[in-house]
Amino acid sequence: MRAMMKCSVEDEEQMRRAAELKSLAYGTVEREAASLLALSHRISDHPEIGLQEVHAAAWLLEAVRTVPGVRTEAGLAGMPTSFVAEIGTGELVVTLCAEYDALPGVGHGCGHNIIAAAAVGAFLALAPMAEALDATFRLLGTPAEENEGGKIRLLQAGAFEGTHLAMMVHPGPIDEASMNPYASAVVEARFTGREAHASLAPHEGVNALDALTIALTAIGLARQQLAPGQQIHGTVVDGGGAPNIIPGTTAGLWMIRATDLTSLHEVRERLENCLRGGALAAGCEVYISHDELAYHDLRIDRPLTELYLDNARSVGRNPSGVAARGGSTDMGNISQVFPSIHPMIGLGDAGLVLHTREFAKAARGPEGDRAALDGARLLSGVAIDACVDSVHRNRLISRAMPDPESTDE
Repeated sequence: MRAMMKCSVEDEEQMRRAAELKSLAYGTVEREAASLLALSHRISDHPEIGLQEVHAAAWLLEAVRTVPGVRTEAGLAGMPTSFVAEIGTGELVVTLCAEYDALPGVGHGCGHNIIAAAAVGAFLALAPMAEALDATFRLLGTPAEENEGGKIRLLQAGAFEGTHLAMMVHPGPIDEASMNPYASAVVEARFTGREAHASLAPHEGVNALDALTIALTAIGLARQQLAPGQQIHGTVVDGGGAPNIIPGTTAGLWMIRATDLTSLHEVRERLENCLRGGALAAGCEVYISHDELAYHDLRIDRPLTELYLDNARSVGRNPSGVAARGGSTDMGNISQVFPSIHPMIGLGDAGLVLHTREFAKAARGPEGDRAALDGARLLSGVAIDACVDSVHRNRLISRAMPDPESTDE
């Protein structure tokens, strides 16, 4: 009985302390609201694609360098638009991930302006309490999520070293406990034949477009037998030149997806067989190249997700369960190594579709602003809970890998 009473008193004290610190953190977000929303709008108004986010990275660094005692470094992992900002020297290391790359043609149709503002806001809110929480707060500027796997490069370069939990929020149509992405990779194939005059001497040529056409047909037929959760989609990047010349070279680019890496390898083998079959049938050579930075599926840390859900409800949001399977993210790779969360913070319209101009417009509108500020509050709230609650803190410090019982495959 005494042990139960002691535990109860300890729990109540931890809850009281967490509530006080969250009040301070939320106060900081409120004071910084105008500058955070200005940052979100500026990034939205000046979209920059992956590895070209020169202005966005500079704006984020400018914002966090206002923190007394902050340590910053830019150009990590050979990417000029990456950076790290760190405050504190405490035992528990919390890494906040900021994305800020845009999509070609549709700008911030994935709402990365919200992700950036929320991460910066959380960092500013947590920074003054790093010593009190015996924590180290790290903000990582992670470029090129859409096209180059910036987080994977940072992971390989050691930028996540020492992390006990990694977090970010991603905008979506509605509030959801977590994104549920596919593992994915990119495959490129270039077919080489021999050019010839299409009228005078077509028999002298070896048609690389025939090889690509046969490969595309084989891929289309193969889709019927793909396992659930396996996907192949692609595009022609070189279809030949003038119509009166037998094409000597053609090329295609494909993205493959699957529920996990094992399944992804099966899809890749199926795709490559189709590509080789096209080359064989047309008498061409084919060179197949792989994206070395394959995106992994996301391992969902359930205890941290529950903390996020509790905090979300406290600010008037009511996330549904895990999102339907879809999309891919390099945050999946981080989640395979460190306990992580990747919740979806809603823009209040279930009809919105990511990667569209309509979504980009909403991400800069009133609901996007609300998501950016709530995202900052929720990330800081989860971090405070993880630092203050002894059960969560001890679990995270004792292991960098998520507990298998705490994950969804």
